[in-house]
Amino acid sequence: MKPAMQTSKSGLRLMLAATFLLSLLLTPSAQADGLERLREFFSNTKSLSANFHQVVRDAQKRKVQEVDGSMRLLRPGKFRWDYSKPFVQHIVGDGKKVWLHDPELNQVTVRNMDQALGSSPAALLAGGNDLDENFLLTYQERGDGLEWVLATPKSQESGFERVAVGFKDGALYAMALHDSFGHTTLIRFYDVKVNPELPAATFTFTPPANADVVGE
Repeated sequence: MKPAMQTSKSGLRLMLAATFLLSLLLTPSAQADGLERLREFFSNTKSLSANFHQVVRDAQKRKVQEVDGSMRLLRPGKFRWDYSKPFVQHIVGDGKKVWLHDPELNQVTVRNMDQALGSSPAALLAGGNDLDENFLLTYQERGDGLEWVLATPKSQESGFERVAVGFKDGALYAMALHDSFGHTTLIRFYDVKVNPELPAATFTFTPPANADVVGE
């Protein structure tokens, strides 16, 4: 019995050692893959369209908002986010300015593109290829089957402490935004289409004649 027990213990040690070594070998690869997914997204994606479901939770993890909508982007610098329910709101970046239209308030807020993007979450998807200039990029393990990249803005004025981008099977799947007030916004994308033909009119916006326009 003793030789068998010794063999069993020896085999267990070898198995644990092999598992440990395998984890050391796989971890750097997984990290590289996660970061590579984001860089591939920027290299290979010129346009994108998708629907999304967005949930916002406060610092106590309580749900404070849940909305649905659609998004389209044309890199670099052009994008459109349309919230459809439970309220309607439109955010349009035309390459020079960003327009936020709230039909219920009959109000339009406009900002220069450079100030609106910068190190904001929109810069991750619609910005140029200069990711490392605006963000510190690191791999993030969440154990949910997605490949996550954590992007920490280098600017203190971005309004967000960190943004995580999740990929599944090499495709954009989710974003998690953490702002300076402790709120967390989780966006799940579906019906994603890469490099579709998008009309130029998608990214143009003209304020309604009777709307209150605020900003630059």
